[in-house]
Amino acid sequence: MKIAVASGKGGTGKTFVTVNLARSCDQSVLVLDCDVEEPNSNLFIQGDIITERKSTILVPQVTESKCNGCKLCASVCEFNAIAVIGGTPLIFEDLCHSCGACTTLCPQDAMIEVEHEIGSILVRRSGSIRLIEGQLDIGKALAVPVIRDVKREAEGAEESIMLIDSPPGTSCPMVWTVGDTDFAVLVAEPTVFGLHDLTLAVETMREVGVPFGVVINKYGLGDDRIDTYCNEQKVPVLGRIPHDRHIAEVYARGGNILEESAYRILFEQLWDSIRQQMTNTEELHG
Repeated sequence: MKIAVASGKGGTGKTFVTVNLARSCDQSVLVLDCDVEEPNSNLFIQGDIITERKSTILVPQVTESKCNGCKLCASVCEFNAIAVIGGTPLIFEDLCHSCGACTTLCPQDAMIEVEHEIGSILVRRSGSIRLIEGQLDIGKALAVPVIRDVKREAEGAEESIMLIDSPPGTSCPMVWTVGDTDFAVLVAEPTVFGLHDLTLAVETMREVGVPFGVVINKYGLGDDRIDTYCNEQKVPVLGRIPHDRHIAEVYARGGNILEESAYRILFEQLWDSIRQQMTNTEELHG
């Protein structure tokens, strides 16, 4: 069971929902923090680091003795990562997307691929929760390869439930994160901006083809526009988390709001809603 927690914008409470779903689950859980540009699940799922490795991509390197300065490598690069100056290719590693076109098409076989470090993959253990966290290095621009490495690290996982803390927004990192999941939880705020970004997230999920539902966080902060939209679009509302200063205070300290029974019940009910929606989807599609 792969469940992604996503949204159309940052700050809606994706990590809050992901962490507390993991804590309230009655089974062992694997959590993937795919918000690699700003991972923060480790602030709440604290544990010893089990393994750590580098995340790399393959970038071209020129063998100058073979290169004749034909400029074909620069012409086939869709990302402007190669410029030929004075007959010698200059590689801009941080622009390279590792497509392999230059190394494949070079008529002189003057290009080879070498590893270029862009981030780290860390695995932590905290009780029944295992956390795989991706960290994109400062100054690097390619989040998707690190997300891909996080998912590779999770292959063959012993846990039957996987929760994925997605990147904010609806661009490539989010799509790459949710694309192969069984269900997505979209977290939204009941505000004008919250509704605008939720509509983008809903359109994206429908395009990707992953079933989803909505959790309204900070319920009571704004108005009923999210409920109205979900009703009109026939999007299931999985749960509502109240706008409560106490939640914010506990969360800001890195504490566990589930120590209070009312909130544990809330997230247990959220699990029930998710499982029910997943069952309904399976029955609908046979």
